[in-house]
Amino acid sequence: MKMLALVAIFLLTCSIGFAVEVNIDELRKAAEQGYSAAQGSLGLCYDLGQGVPQDYKEAAKWYQKAAEQGNPAAQYLLGSCYDLGQGVPQDYKEAVKWYRKAAEQGKATAQWSLGLCYKLGQGVPQDYKEAVKWYRKAAEQGYTAAQLNLGSYYKLGQGVPQDYKEAVKWYRKAAEQGNTDAQFLLGSCYYLGEGVPQDYKDAVKWYRKAAEQGDTAAQYLLGSCYDLGQGVPQDFVLAHMWLNLAAGEGDKNAQELRDRLAKKMTPAQIEKAQELARNWKPKKME
Repeated sequence: MKMLALVAIFLLTCSIGFAVEVNIDELRKAAEQGYSAAQGSLGLCYDLGQGVPQDYKEAAKWYQKAAEQGNPAAQYLLGSCYDLGQGVPQDYKEAVKWYRKAAEQGKATAQWSLGLCYKLGQGVPQDYKEAVKWYRKAAEQGYTAAQLNLGSYYKLGQGVPQDYKEAVKWYRKAAEQGNTDAQFLLGSCYYLGEGVPQDYKDAVKWYRKAAEQGDTAAQYLLGSCYDLGQGVPQDFVLAHMWLNLAAGEGDKNAQELRDRLAKKMTPAQIEKAQELARNWKPKKME
């Protein structure tokens, strides 16, 4: 198998999260010859149990070989092994070591993971400023989880001065990529007027995007907006539907509001709302 093909396989498997079909014998031969992309791909096959029995120890073994040659994807995956204790004893310091190597080469997932280590104080002293530093590097590459974290740090003033406008900026970047947590938080910024002028219509817009993907908190608040007529025309049927969906996921506030709302509705309205809830299906991430 040509080296270019091996590189393509490793990049693909790391980006989409599952391995494509490969000839394991050819892959192993290339890995044993020292090609780091092949070593990383073989490790991923063992990690996921694709083409070989799942074996975390073998996965870590091949990740290590590729990582020691400077392969950033393998360094990140080896760091994850140490972080989770998969195939190796759990060791946060080792996880940080390999995350850092990959992060310094620009691997966004490793930058985010390293930021999380600093946030939690795992393998390094807790340091919000360092967490922000690494989240920012990943966020600037478009990594949504890092954009979400960075937005929250600005909102809370952790590791950076509190700045609602910056929080909105990063929430928006993640929200526009379909991140439901960011969509919900951006909606709340508009609802409360934090970092943006208060605007119930925009709040509803972002609550709806998150609610349609199944976010329970967004479903509850969207239902509340329909109940009160905030940002949308008042509509008890749609309010009941969204509240019912959230209540079905265990949201007690949604359940209480739905039950209070039902007392103001006709049996026909309730029946219609229940029908809408039964037929509702979450949308895929945009």
